[in-house]
Amino acid sequence: MFLSAPTTGECTLLVAWHIDSGAYGTVKLDGLNVVLAVHSPGHMLQTKWDVAVYLDERASRQQQEALGTIFGGQAGGEPAALGPFVGKVLGVKAAKIEYEARGRHRSVRIPGVAEAEIDAIEGQGGRDVVLSNVPFIAVPNQSTIAAKSKRLTYHDHGFAWELSERNGYYSPFAFKGP
Repeated sequence: MFLSAPTTGECTLLVAWHIDSGAYGTVKLDGLNVVLAVHSPGHMLQTKWDVAVYLDERASRQQQEALGTIFGGQAGGEPAALGPFVGKVLGVKAAKIEYEARGRHRSVRIPGVAEAEIDAIEGQGGRDVVLSNVPFIAVPNQSTIAAKSKRLTYHDHGFAWELSERNGYYSPFAFKGP
């Protein structure tokens, strides 16, 4: 299941991070967003990925540099653990990123590029379906909420994904940088 070959022969995903509060050194990052688009032409653990990175356009030059350092893996932590899987960086650019978290609903939008909406799956007793100890995920050692996508589209770097009505996940994250 988690480590199986992809059903369609390739894996595509859109990962969004929203920073409620935080800093990299003395550079405050409160309220900023980062989005990573990933395409793996085969099994994600066996094939190098093509990735595109979108940094919040509201960020100052210093903030964009800090976000690039963190999410580019140079600052260690989980982003660095993803680095060996990346074969090609298609681009890193500033973009308008609209992020929303409302109850069990999460959405991210980069106008003209990407849109994703997911809602948590309701489990027994109305509680969230929670996954833990998942063998491979962007935010390990966190409780991950299982969700279903209402919509996921991506149009950039020659890709045109229409992946609505599939699985999705969200979880809190904490990055411990310098």
